[in-house]
Amino acid sequence: MSDQDTTTLPEGTTDTDAQDQSDIFNGTGQAGLRNARSSDGNDVRAIPAFVFGEELADLADVDPRVVVLTADLARANRAVDFAERHPDRFFNVGIAEKNMITVAAGLASCGYVPFAATFASFAALLGCEQIRTDCAYPQMPVRVVGHHSGISMGFYGTSHHSPEDLGIMRTIADLTVVCATDAQHLRALLRASLDHPAAMYLRLGRGRDRDVYDEVPELTIGKAITVRPGKDLTIIATGSEVEPSLRAAESLAAEGHDVSVLDMFTISPLDTEAVLSAAARTGAVLTVEEANVTNGLGTAVAECLFQSGLGQPVRFRKLGIPDAYVPVGPPAALYAHYGLDAAGITKTAKEMLR
Repeated sequence: MSDQDTTTLPEGTTDTDAQDQSDIFNGTGQAGLRNARSSDGNDVRAIPAFVFGEELADLADVDPRVVVLTADLARANRAVDFAERHPDRFFNVGIAEKNMITVAAGLASCGYVPFAATFASFAALLGCEQIRTDCAYPQMPVRVVGHHSGISMGFYGTSHHSPEDLGIMRTIADLTVVCATDAQHLRALLRASLDHPAAMYLRLGRGRDRDVYDEVPELTIGKAITVRPGKDLTIIATGSEVEPSLRAAESLAAEGHDVSVLDMFTISPLDTEAVLSAAARTGAVLTVEEANVTNGLGTAVAECLFQSGLGQPVRFRKLGIPDAYVPVGPPAALYAHYGLDAAGITKTAKEMLR
């Protein structure tokens, strides 16, 4: 390497030090994020992507089956917190996402419960064949973790957006598809996943999501959680959209509208009983997802309503990302652009209530 090719680093630092993002991406037990507030003005707090490694390390303390794999993103998804405590059960495969999923399937066939994590755009799009053929088809208990999902990568652009992942993943037979709502909800999902018998796609948010749950909730994979009861309209939301849906419901309550909010964290298999009960009770259903409206949560709910023979009319609308490529921009601006913030959800709900 010539002198011109050499990068000058501060005295006493190495390449590894220069790549250390711990001051930006950190776990709940460490100092706060570099900025006091996120790009949308939210107070910084523990959020899904940042408790992933910490919670799995706690689980691995008592369960020798837990192993973690990542494709060179240990700091972005905080798998580094797991690696520091269980280095012999942590595998960084480098920038080889497809291979990572196949390796995870191999580990699962030997009795381990592997969590293979990378950006959702890479996990679901690059690794689709491996998820189907190596994990779901032979029913291997692999947990493919797609973090920074939807449009949360913002400035990284179309190649890193993953609005299509829910639509793709829910078409794979014998694959459970779940979305983490916030940090406490993620802890519950990780715990519940340990003895889940088949393959799973676990979708995480962008790391700036406000809390919905004050403590780790009791949950059953495949069963929705009613986070707010109501009788005028039901908002069925998933992942990052549960919290703004709650804020929208609170805003509507101030105007005299009684709106229910369901956390439909399991996309496949869908909790059809909860969908039909909500539709019968309120007569109006709005689905909200940080995903392409083609074949995602909204489509799953629509299929359920259409096929059920409910016997009564139901007003129905899907709110999500249209079937088009998402532009580059800060996530908060993109959410507002697509009406996926509290104000946008409120506006759509009002239209339905009228």
